[in-house]
Amino acid sequence: MTPSADGIPAWSLPELPAQPPLHGTVTADVAVVGAGLAGLACAYRLAERAPGRDIVVIDAEGPAAGASGRGTGLLGPRAGPAIDRAVRRHGPWAARRMHLASVRAVTAVLDLCRRLDVPCGLRPGAQIMATRAPAGLASLERQSLAYRALGLDVPELSGAQVRARVGVPYTAGLLHRTAATLDPAALTGALARACAARGVRFHGHSPLLAIRAGERAGSELLFPHGRLRAGQAVLAVNSAARSLGLPVGTVLPLEVYGLATAPVSDEAYEALGGHEGYALVDVLPMGPYFRPLPDGGLVAGGGTVTLPTGLGAPRLRAARERAWAWLARWVRSLHPELAHVPVTHRWSGRIGMTGDGLPVVGPVRGLPRVWYIGGCCGHGLALSVAHGTHVAATLLDDPEPGGPLPWHRPTAPRMPVHGPARPLLRTYLDALGRATRGAC
Repeated sequence: MTPSADGIPAWSLPELPAQPPLHGTVTADVAVVGAGLAGLACAYRLAERAPGRDIVVIDAEGPAAGASGRGTGLLGPRAGPAIDRAVRRHGPWAARRMHLASVRAVTAVLDLCRRLDVPCGLRPGAQIMATRAPAGLASLERQSLAYRALGLDVPELSGAQVRARVGVPYTAGLLHRTAATLDPAALTGALARACAARGVRFHGHSPLLAIRAGERAGSELLFPHGRLRAGQAVLAVNSAARSLGLPVGTVLPLEVYGLATAPVSDEAYEALGGHEGYALVDVLPMGPYFRPLPDGGLVAGGGTVTLPTGLGAPRLRAARERAWAWLARWVRSLHPELAHVPVTHRWSGRIGMTGDGLPVVGPVRGLPRVWYIGGCCGHGLALSVAHGTHVAATLLDDPEPGGPLPWHRPTAPRMPVHGPARPLLRTYLDALGRATRGAC
């Protein structure tokens, strides 16, 4: 078996703009902390719409180093809870707006890729939410009924229709037509280069230590070797909000897992929907998923999430090995010709999860002219770009039509994740993962 590259995503790190560490005292009109898709989309829109503004992007490492460069490249619609739960929690009108906003977010990323001329393996293709477990079948039925009641174009697929597309024996599915797959690191790098071309300055290897209101106006951001004074600040820091003491509620860091395989045979690739660019996601919580790569291999993820806080390095390494091993077995079960396919890359990344499944995009209480973006709950490829664009429009006093959505809010619900509650949360996540893996 070909040895796998542990901890290294399947995506090559793109060419990036110069990003020296921040030293001394720096000033800017706008400081964007976080060089992932959300922060870069915000900086790009600001530089595009207000070319005279002095914009600085700062990151603890650099563009594409975090979740935006470690995703699995599924670009599909979803914002917040499943559509039937969204109807119960927010009402039909809001649930419909939420879904349509997520579809527009996918379209916006496709448009962005075309504008930037990104060589990122972009492949338009439908996304199938499917199941072969009774619990998943009930969930699909509830979602299908909700989509139909809201007049949304998400057709139901029979087992035969799913198998005709991906050749895996699933019982039923839902078809999201507006979807694609791409290399997330390439998109992030291209966005960083486009920002730099418009005059945005970058500082890397500069973790934010603290932020406070400025003496006169704006904010002062403190870094290991300097400080930055900015009239406005955007903190696209996801689950790092807790370490900074930001009052944005609980955005929980969860570790998720992915792997990539060597190219498979043409027969297996076609049978798994590769030539049409399909991606398949199991509808169960933490459900596994796969999608084809342009080179003939597969990318897969899901099945396990880990609460990394409080775990020592040996236990975290063991958890990663178990997650990767199960995911490799699941991939090899998809088609007879995958029984011995080599795994070429295994990696993990951190997502930000909230108690109600909704992101947090809003002003930070107690810090005038400071905004926070985080908590996309595993759906960040499209939503991150949309959130960054929304915050940029707000800073430019150019509000988007239609008014705020449920995730345009300053805080997420608080969750008891410290002290005695943390083992209980870890036990719950482990049990949910075992149930999903057993059904898949």
